[in-house]
Amino acid sequence: MNKTSGGLVLFVTTVSAFCTSFAASSVNVALPLIGTEFHLGGVALNWVVTSFVLLSAVLVMPLGRLGDLHGRQLIFAWGMVVYTVGSVAAALAPGPHWLIAARALTGIGAAMAFGTVTAVLVAAYPPDQRGRILGINVAMVYFGLSAGPVFGGLITQALGWRSLFWVHAALAAVVVVLVFWKLRGDDRQHHHGGFDLIGSLLYAAGLSLLLIGVSDLPQPLGVALSAAGVVVLAGFWVFESRAKSPILPVTLLTKNRTFAFSNLAAMISYSATFAVAFFLSLYLEVVRGLSPAEAGMLLIAQPLVQAVASPFMGKLSDKVSPRILASAGMALCAVGLAFLAFLDTGIWLGWVFAALILLGLGFGLFSSPNTNSIMGAVEKKDLGLASATVATMRVIGQMLSMGLALVLLSLILGKAAVEPATADQFLLAQHWGFGISAVLCTLGILASLARGSSPKPA
Repeated sequence: MNKTSGGLVLFVTTVSAFCTSFAASSVNVALPLIGTEFHLGGVALNWVVTSFVLLSAVLVMPLGRLGDLHGRQLIFAWGMVVYTVGSVAAALAPGPHWLIAARALTGIGAAMAFGTVTAVLVAAYPPDQRGRILGINVAMVYFGLSAGPVFGGLITQALGWRSLFWVHAALAAVVVVLVFWKLRGDDRQHHHGGFDLIGSLLYAAGLSLLLIGVSDLPQPLGVALSAAGVVVLAGFWVFESRAKSPILPVTLLTKNRTFAFSNLAAMISYSATFAVAFFLSLYLEVVRGLSPAEAGMLLIAQPLVQAVASPFMGKLSDKVSPRILASAGMALCAVGLAFLAFLDTGIWLGWVFAALILLGLGFGLFSSPNTNSIMGAVEKKDLGLASATVATMRVIGQMLSMGLALVLLSLILGKAAVEPATADQFLLAQHWGFGISAVLCTLGILASLARGSSPKPA
């Protein structure tokens, strides 16, 4: 086996982290132009985003396990190939159905990459450097998220929405070349038994029903689909507890305290914080009258602070218990969300900026140490699974966060649009949204502390 240097693995996975996060965050700015060209309504346009998120969410766990069995570098490499092909197909889309299918294909590629990239990175470094390199990787994710809306908007405005997908394809192609040129090695792990196909299908079906249902709450169909998803996932849990080669060994959650509570803390964190940009963009532009550019310049503060803080906090987690660092980060997030719960029509915008700085510091302090804790809680043979659970908790948390926001807006505003005339109702929904999120983060502190002392790294 040819062993690849850690520095090269870090470079390749970091470029991958930037390009996939940039692609994910930049698509939203192109949606109005896509809707205009293809004459799409809001629901159909939403599927341009949802098709990507849904496929990446439901496949990341099975594909992460497949990486453990057949080689993480192999799954990661072909994932970037699929992502590139999907981006090219999106750029060439002659109609909306083609575009949605192409986005679904990029979601499959993203699942292959997300489910293995952290494991590929962690396996290339000794345990005492894991926090540092995870911090660097997480920082590039945040840089991509920060750059996406800004540069995506410039590219779309200057060259049209199709050019954005060509940029996505070009960035992914760079990763593909680097992977097949430089990354060599057989990193398959030795597991008894084969791939758990039935468990994978149950998992995909249950999570699909849950995520689609959450996106349609509080409508009766959304409630029914969410409930069906919970039932199927319960069946998945029972099946996995008896399977010989499960994609999710339930003992990792029932007997591995660090792994279980670290993942729970991650899901709570994303559930509490992901909808912040959604609420604040409406607040700043509709209620306060800022232009999209002005609102974007203010909102970029949070991911930029996260990007700067993450490498330092990741490195610190190699020396200080991730339990302490992540819990402190969750506490800062709770304070920042409590700040935002008091927003009204006349509050000083510096208050918003201060809250975003707190959230950026808090999530930067939480994310890298928490990921370090998750990856260090499993044996080397299960690193692909751990990498996949990190991605899964992120997507589930994001969907739950947006579900909470949509439920509150539906209950308080009904079918009314968010506009200056309905500012008071919107502010009430936002008040409850940030208040509930602050409470969630407080519960997240307890989950983070409950993980106990992290075991020695694998």
